[in-house]
Amino acid sequence: MRKIGFVVSALTLVSACALPPQSVSQQDIAKYEAAVASIGCDMAHESDYLPVELQTGLTREQVKDITKYQLAAGNAVALPEGGVRLTTGACA
Repeated sequence: MRKIGFVVSALTLVSACALPPQSVSQQDIAKYEAAVASIGCDMAHESDYLPVELQTGLTREQVKDITKYQLAAGNAVALPEGGVRLTTGACA
């Protein structure tokens, strides 16, 4: 039981330490969240990334970096079939 508590504590610490990518601003992250919500909250396929890039003006690499950040921060969950689902804001 102690191991489970340690793992939960470690995950909480890691998510609290997640830092946004250096290549984007908080405004970029807000635009990303709105764009992902507009396509149904999932980022799994090419057809998901393109509209987010167009709506935000971000590059593919920046969108990928924000997606990784959202996972690390606990604002998204991995989907079993691949990709992620945003779980905050309009996607909560």
